[in-house]
Amino acid sequence: MSRSIRRRATRLTAVVAGLVAASLALSGCLYAMIPDARPSSSTAPDTEGVDESLLPYYGQELDWTECGTGFDCTMVTAPLDWSDPSVGEIELSVIRHRATDATRLGSLLTNPGGPGASGIGIIRDSLTFAVGEPAAKAYDVIGFDPRGVGESTAVRCYDAADMDAYLFDVPQNPRGSDAWTQELLDAHRAFAQACDANSDGILPYITTQNSARDLDLLRGVLGDTTLNYLGYSYGTFLGATYAELFPERVGRVVLDGAIDPTTTLLDVSTFQTVGFESALRAYVTDCLTTDECPFRGSVDDAMADIGALLASVDARPLRASDGRDLGADTLLTAIIYAMYSPANWQYLSIALANALQGDPDVAFLLADTYYSRENGTYLDNQTEAFRAYNCMDYPLETDPEAEAAAEALVAAEAPTFAPYWEGPNPCDEWLYPPTGVREELTAPGAAPILVVGTTNDPATPYRWAEALAAQLESGILITRVGEGHTGFNKGNACVDDAVNAYLIDGVVTDADIRCE
Repeated sequence: MSRSIRRRATRLTAVVAGLVAASLALSGCLYAMIPDARPSSSTAPDTEGVDESLLPYYGQELDWTECGTGFDCTMVTAPLDWSDPSVGEIELSVIRHRATDATRLGSLLTNPGGPGASGIGIIRDSLTFAVGEPAAKAYDVIGFDPRGVGESTAVRCYDAADMDAYLFDVPQNPRGSDAWTQELLDAHRAFAQACDANSDGILPYITTQNSARDLDLLRGVLGDTTLNYLGYSYGTFLGATYAELFPERVGRVVLDGAIDPTTTLLDVSTFQTVGFESALRAYVTDCLTTDECPFRGSVDDAMADIGALLASVDARPLRASDGRDLGADTLLTAIIYAMYSPANWQYLSIALANALQGDPDVAFLLADTYYSRENGTYLDNQTEAFRAYNCMDYPLETDPEAEAAAEALVAAEAPTFAPYWEGPNPCDEWLYPPTGVREELTAPGAAPILVVGTTNDPATPYRWAEALAAQLESGILITRVGEGHTGFNKGNACVDDAVNAYLIDGVVTDADIRCE
């Protein structure tokens, strides 16, 4: 989840960029492997405890075919509606990289976030980034596109031209006016209608509850008696939902960049906005130490300059070489994308320097990368799937006092972003009522679950990791002190050693760990 502006809700994704940070060696805060944490290495489908009506799904044989050097792929059939399998079926696309160690530990399923990011793509393109080298050797690493996503039965809405117009066109009416609000509502309604028309009736069933049931189906058809899972960002909500539904089937589960399951969509927007403002200040602080920084003076001076640039392009958009106009919303998308990792900060400096000179092309490059847009083509359906999941997972909110409190908090703690935060919720125009609830997930009786949080993570604020670890009866919190989104495999040996010891040897800490 990237944008913290409510009218274009945010996206939680794992970033393919690293962060080298200071680390602490693990000390004597570990104890021996829990015996029942070691996964099964069976290859036959596991159907134990499965309802008889679902046996055709759990008992299906997988037809694997080679799909790249070291990878093979298959399709898994799942019920469209797990509460009523007679409604229809969907297909789930799955990729596997086989374990290379002689002693195979079973399957390690993964989810890179979103909702809407492709699990196929990240495993195929960035295996060791996604899971680390030790896990890539010890496990059959499994990536999959969740329902509604990518190569699975997918949500479809707009062609590239219409998507460009929806995402990048600058509103014709003044920001904040009634006409502006109606213009946005009309755009959101047209988008929702296109999604419904082009998605073959699947929209009501694109929910995390259904996706968590799909996750157990994948576990079963892969032959594992427990689920071993590494989920990032939105993938932590998927993993925690699974643990709540199937606590007895939790194996080794790591949830990195956690979402608080009790968080409302308004809270998500509010605290992400505050988080991205904090990350932007961290960027500016670093930027001012470099010769390439387009700003001078104090951190507050530079933040004011960025605010002035946003106001300038909001009033007078900059025309890019491809004919698109850079307004404040797209510039914010570029800024926020860069905040996911300090590795992106150098590109943000170039984008802002160029925009100050009237050239928006690099800013568009950052925004396009966020939207998976390349040369006018969208490489995936993240935007569509993201909207479908969030509009079904989050109940609609109508509390004016909560809105007012959120507005005051954003104004006080995120003044750079605050002028662009207001606007109608696009889910107000979704054609199907939400079915999700926001409540604590405790997973009673589950094996230990590691929750990883980064102290200045802008997309999934650290407070959410604290909350999820506290809710889960077996939750253990690993804290990475630093910048950027997610904490594992970002160059912090303390975090990496704890996660790998757990995934590979079943070693868990007897207390939370803080990694400086």
